Amino acid sequence: MASLGELERAVMDLLWAGHEAATANTLRDLLARSTRAENGTAGHEGKDLAVTTVLTVLSRLERKGLVERERGTRPHRYQAVSSREDHTAELMHEVLGSAPDREAVLARFIGSVTDTEAETLRKLLGLS
Repeated sequence: MASLGELERAVMDLLWAGHEAATANTLRDLLARSTRAENGTAGHEGKDLAVTTVLTVLSRLERKGLVERERGTRPHRYQAVSSREDHTAELMHEVLGSAPDREAVLARFIGSVTDTEAETLRKLLGLS
């Protein structure tokens, strides 16, 4: 599974949060709003992203298998292929699968979780 750049992650965060397909224009506007909110400005700060930049990011995300494009309408609408949780679990599985000593990696991971997370793991494994 491919890693995400900063803008790719920002677009995916919007798609995951929105739970519905969105156009490149909508995503561009949402990105501009979130950038202004993070900077604490109400007006126009700096140069907004061009819609072509957002389309390029969406195209890359589509090639990576993270978004799908609804081709039946114009402008095209994009949506996440899977949930944020599914994506994160796949990343964890990929990293674990590439480790020469899976048991050692799992031991380190489990040793670093909080008590609350450990209780959640026990519940999910049916141990409590």
